Amino acid sequence: MSAPDSSLASSEVLSQSEIERLLAQVAEEQTNAVIHQTDGSKKEQPRESISPYDFRTPVFLTPIELRKLRVHHEEFIQSLAARLSIYLRMEFGLQMAQLHTVPYQKFTDGLTSPTHISLFRVEPMRGICVLEMNPRLGLTIVDRLLGGPGHSVSMNRDLTEIEVALLDQVVNLILSEWCNHWAKYRELRPNMIGHETNARFLNSSPADSVMLVLVIEATMGDCMEQISIGFPYTTLEPLVRQLSQKMAASSEDLSTVPAAGVGVKWRPEYADVPITVTAQWSGLQLIARELGAIKPGDVIPIPANFSEQVDLTLAGKPRYVGRLGTIDGRWAVEVAGTTKG
Repeated sequence: MSAPDSSLASSEVLSQSEIERLLAQVAEEQTNAVIHQTDGSKKEQPRESISPYDFRTPVFLTPIELRKLRVHHEEFIQSLAARLSIYLRMEFGLQMAQLHTVPYQKFTDGLTSPTHISLFRVEPMRGICVLEMNPRLGLTIVDRLLGGPGHSVSMNRDLTEIEVALLDQVVNLILSEWCNHWAKYRELRPNMIGHETNARFLNSSPADSVMLVLVIEATMGDCMEQISIGFPYTTLEPLVRQLSQKMAASSEDLSTVPAAGVGVKWRPEYADVPITVTAQWSGLQLIARELGAIKPGDVIPIPANFSEQVDLTLAGKPRYVGRLGTIDGRWAVEVAGTTKG
């Protein structure tokens, strides 16, 4: 039996540098990913720079857009709480619980049964929106509308036609207030189109369509329940675009405002415009008896420090503060600074 070839055995043994080179290649392949370009070429890119995308739960709103919508709806909730408190003549507390995007199927699966669902449109926008209210809260509101104390109603049942008609008054108030908060962007009108008690029978949007869901915690007396309002993305898309454009324009306007005294040029056409300049004191007090006894020839003493507290007004608006003095035998006011604010 022949002995093994020593030269062949030594060539199969890797050196330390070759092992380190192989480990470096493996590590590089694990940290980089191959990106296929639209033109058919390939390039490597770090895996950390690639964000995973869940096609089952797509996100159509950026974090900035969602933050803007959150601020907008917080203002809406504060205004709505005041209107409902006045309408029901008792304190009606509202607080935002959640604002997020979910598929329509997941939104409907999360609704309780039985419940009270109002279907409505926001004219002239597309899509059917959903407002869901727990029957316990709905019955408590109806009890208050009928003159009751507004205490929590323990029964959990479907609402009668009369109760639905009464509750629609409050639902219309909620929707009208929501539309009013978009009035500066677009004129909107709510239009109620139907009711439902079981979310499984809803078919107002495709199962995979994206909904923006606003969840509000409502407190009325000892009753605390949630109100959920779902808007299809197709309904809010034009409004979100206008909201972003308006806020971007406001930011540009603020960035282009020059600082005081910087970049300000005098316009010659204003040179001959007459402006009324008035110097006056403020803070002198007289009691009503003294004021009623004043007659021509009386002397009203003025404290000496008032000469240091002269207010200068331009066209009736306070602009400067100064000190009283004389120049060449004439009264004069030395400008000491500008007024605060």
